[in-house]
Amino acid sequence: MRLGLALKAFFRALRDRTFAEQLHRLLQGQTLALSTTEVPLADRLRADRVAQTPTRSDALTLLATLQREARLIDFLLEDLSGYDDAHIGAAARDVHRACAAALERIFALRPLRYQEEGAHVEMLGGYDPVQLTLTGNVTDQLPLQGTLVHHGWQAMQCELPAWSGQEESARVIAPAEVEVQ
Repeated sequence: MRLGLALKAFFRALRDRTFAEQLHRLLQGQTLALSTTEVPLADRLRADRVAQTPTRSDALTLLATLQREARLIDFLLEDLSGYDDAHIGAAARDVHRACAAALERIFALRPLRYQEEGAHVEMLGGYDPVQLTLTGNVTDQLPLQGTLVHHGWQAMQCELPAWSGQEESARVIAPAEVEVQ
């Protein structure tokens, strides 16, 4: 019986960090508070899976998406001095189209202001400086009047692809490609 109990404790301590910590305290002679609620095994396993899910920066996930779908990094880091403008323009058109499609799918971008650029705009008190940048002859006298130079952008959603790679690969933007002969 003691051998079976020892083996059960050994294997549970290997897979259950909380149990291992409680067992360690018990072996050091500390008393343990008994829990009145036992967490079901399915919940413990789900929590373990969430805790083990490796993390990756959302910025790297976005960059990897733009590289995978539009070859953005390849285009930006390519030495273009050996190409003529027609070749660069054709490549830029493809990268532009694929990047725009990826950004629309991920962020559903919409203009922040729907007036046409060049339209007359009046700023009343209480405007949000995150949504409106004032340039030119800015004073404290409100209302201010000006011309819309850029309509701004807002994301209606943020749905980055889920990353499920291994922790040691979290900084990989694009894998190396090998053509097998």
